[in-house]
Amino acid sequence: MSFLEALQAKRNKMKSCETIVTTATGERFKENTTTQEKKKLEQETNSNSYGFVIDTKPDFKPACILPNHLYFGSQDSVTLENILEYKLTHILSIGIECPLNDLPEGISNLFINCLDLPETELTSGVWDQAFEFIQNAMAKDGCVLVHCNAGVSRSASVVIAYLMKYQHMDFDMAYRYVKSRRECIQPNAGFLKQLRSFK
Repeated sequence: MSFLEALQAKRNKMKSCETIVTTATGERFKENTTTQEKKKLEQETNSNSYGFVIDTKPDFKPACILPNHLYFGSQDSVTLENILEYKLTHILSIGIECPLNDLPEGISNLFINCLDLPETELTSGVWDQAFEFIQNAMAKDGCVLVHCNAGVSRSASVVIAYLMKYQHMDFDMAYRYVKSRRECIQPNAGFLKQLRSFK
């Protein structure tokens, strides 16, 4: 019996199971793993259906990158409590507006439009604006919080690139350093490609 035949025989012995698959458009299908059959499910009329996982778990604590100078996290970390606790002077909002409508006096905020898509170009525009904002804060001995929606892809990419340019780290070192501070980071594939080639 060949290796392929052995695999097929094992597959035929596997127990059949069904999985609910939700597409990016919110359509839901029940898929049988053995027969590969798909059955479209009716939309539930009493609830919204999304093609992504809804964040129901607040994530309030920002990750410390440069003590007293640079922190990053999700939009949940932008709170009055954190502004006071970490002595924040600047908030950099990547792809999502600052969630606080009324920032305390003296807090600077910059919003940079950026979609979390692999084809989004970071090297021209996003990083330049972000670096200038962070450097201006550092020149005034300020403290910056960089955030996006989940603190996983966009803000992580900005912080990694910042460390590469201003702390003279290579990609691997900067990535590992930021990952050690916030384990959940996962820049999308396009962002990783741009980071690896960033000088």
